[in-house]
Amino acid sequence: MRPLEDVRVISLEQYGAGPFGSVHLADLGAEIIKVEDPRAGGDVGRYVPPYAEGGDSLFFETFNRNKKSIALDLGCAAGREVLEDLVRHGDAVYSNLRGDVPAKMRLTYADLRHLNPRVVCCSLTGFGMTGPRAAEPGYDYILQGLAGWMTLTGEPGGPPAKSGLSLVDYSGGLVAALALVAGVHAARRDGVGLDCDLSLYDTAITMLTYVGTWALTTDFEPARTARSAHPSLVPFQNFAAADGWLVVGCAKEKFWRRLAAILGAPFDTDPGYADFAGRRRNADRLLPALADVFLTRTVDEWLAVLRPAGIPCGPVNSVHEALAEEHTTARGLVVETSHPRYGRVRQLRSPVRVGGEPVGHRRAPRLGEHAEEVLRGLLGYTEARVKALAGAGAFGEPG
Repeated sequence: MRPLEDVRVISLEQYGAGPFGSVHLADLGAEIIKVEDPRAGGDVGRYVPPYAEGGDSLFFETFNRNKKSIALDLGCAAGREVLEDLVRHGDAVYSNLRGDVPAKMRLTYADLRHLNPRVVCCSLTGFGMTGPRAAEPGYDYILQGLAGWMTLTGEPGGPPAKSGLSLVDYSGGLVAALALVAGVHAARRDGVGLDCDLSLYDTAITMLTYVGTWALTTDFEPARTARSAHPSLVPFQNFAAADGWLVVGCAKEKFWRRLAAILGAPFDTDPGYADFAGRRRNADRLLPALADVFLTRTVDEWLAVLRPAGIPCGPVNSVHEALAEEHTTARGLVVETSHPRYGRVRQLRSPVRVGGEPVGHRRAPRLGEHAEEVLRGLLGYTEARVKALAGAGAFGEPG
């Protein structure tokens, strides 16, 4: 068995952050039953361009493999009835909605414990379920600005910049997945469920990490650094080579000594470069000198001498180059699924590895694809009951 095969999650998830968290649980074997709103055409991720058509999208495939889907209109009593039956059979209810919505939709532990005393109610919201911003929508881009990330990203003197990836969303999803697993463990141990109140805001602020500690404890003023340089370790940054860019990092004194030995004078002779403090103090003359030297050879020529010396370094790859890296293949990071619209879909596996067994993958579900399995199989509904629920609008407008 895969590690989470005995965990069932009823998920009211959408777009990126929530589905990114649960896709790792699904890859680990958890049964993720996506409850999608038929009035909205399901998860909005199904329609994210440019590779989207007819309720299928490669964006949606990325975040929803190995999951199941059922369409439920929770705005009507019949839809709520089905949801409550699912809660009775689930270990957790997982959602990523606006902070005031879980309570309005009656998705908290206080709302659901009468159905299942051990249920874990895990809510990933923009700003949390408490505080002055709880009712505001939260998106990755907004949070990167609000949490100070954009003032740390980009070149000095340039405009504030966000990360090229939605790292607040993805980090928030992983935080929620961790909280859900911890909550389920506690519920099974104690026999009592609980609420997990996670937010993108909390995640983004906490990920300031040591920069936040410095700012809170000292007079340190965070600022952007040229060529994406580390704020305190010199050298640790991008350098232009004759034909591209590479990153060289001397995170330990031994790495600097090895680099200086390769480069020669003045790097291995100047006493101002002998330790961390000296290199930081003399960065204004050290870094331009290094920049001039790295321009004299190609990226591959530099890597050919730096790697054997054990100096942390690497090329600044394009996305296609990163995906074609030998190590990407060796680690089995690309997986394939078959899709009725796209044929072969190649995407990236979860980095969460538990045990040595290979993980099988299946495509993301079509909207409502698993209704029969969930309603008749899991919940044991008769055909007559399914028809009655459909007539009452539980699965969308009655046909």
